[in-house]
Amino acid sequence: MAAPRKYPEELRERAIEMAVSLRRDPATRSGALRRVGDQLGINPETLRNWVQQAEIDAGERAGTTTAEAKRIADLEREVKELRRANDILKTASAFFAAAELDRKIK
Repeated sequence: MAAPRKYPEELRERAIEMAVSLRRDPATRSGALRRVGDQLGINPETLRNWVQQAEIDAGERAGTTTAEAKRIADLEREVKELRRANDILKTASAFFAAAELDRKIK
């Protein structure tokens, strides 16, 4: 289960929108993330990560999108579950094979 978010989604979206618009203008580009972060009470490094992920999701930057990351996590969880089930089946198979051999010997 994911940890609760510190910032509401609306604040996050608004902060990303403000930062991206300020970064587009060469006159306000320098220090844009710090200014927006200070205005909204968000750590500038957190805001930088949000903006970076938004650019990846929009296809403006190379990287793993949020949807792809979620799909990868889901697939990894499924693989872990399947491996666990496979180990259980192998153990059960070995147990019943040994039981069958014991029965034939008697």
